[in-house]
Amino acid sequence: MHLFSRSWTALRTAVTELPDKDFEQPSGCAGWLVRDLACHLVIDAQDVLITLATPATADPTVDAVTYWNVEDRPPTGEDPLDALTVRLAAAYGEPRLLTFHLDDVGSAAGRAAELADPRARVSTREEVLTVGDYLTAYVLEWTLHHLDLIAHLPDAPKPPAEGLAASRAMLETIAGAAFPSSFSDEDALLVGTGRRAPTDAEKAELAETAARLPLVLG
Repeated sequence: MHLFSRSWTALRTAVTELPDKDFEQPSGCAGWLVRDLACHLVIDAQDVLITLATPATADPTVDAVTYWNVEDRPPTGEDPLDALTVRLAAAYGEPRLLTFHLDDVGSAAGRAAELADPRARVSTREEVLTVGDYLTAYVLEWTLHHLDLIAHLPDAPKPPAEGLAASRAMLETIAGAAFPSSFSDEDALLVGTGRRAPTDAEKAELAETAARLPLVLG
């Protein structure tokens, strides 16, 4: 619960503090500018609110790790839903309108998460999991998207260190293997999810694990 709040607050703050010109910069998500990613975060916040308001009584079917599906190929930005996000982002016109909406809905999602019982069960994507596992899964979501946000913005603040470490641990569990200790948490996440190609030296260190990468999460 703490990591969810810390990661989400850091991400929303990073978006809010961006100068207007940075919203037109590319993000780390294929086909999306920073403004498109910010719009996606509004949708993510809505998803959190919807899920926390969708109680379930059945036994959990997934946990924080198995919640994630590993896709066959990385997104290109041409998926209809991805394209819709781009159109929605453009409709805001001014970055201040987008950041206002993100702060409004994002703050509500953050408060709902803090008030939720971590032992309660919720339903989303036709799966059931505890609130605690759901919010833990979103630590990975927030951390990866924070890295996407700052991909071409070297002066923007990075995700919290504890969120990076927890996200790396989740990704290693998904991969079924640990990344080399020489990899920073940030590099493990970027290389592990295909956001950055490994160098020749990194490939050598990854050894057999390299064949399992990238892990495209959906």
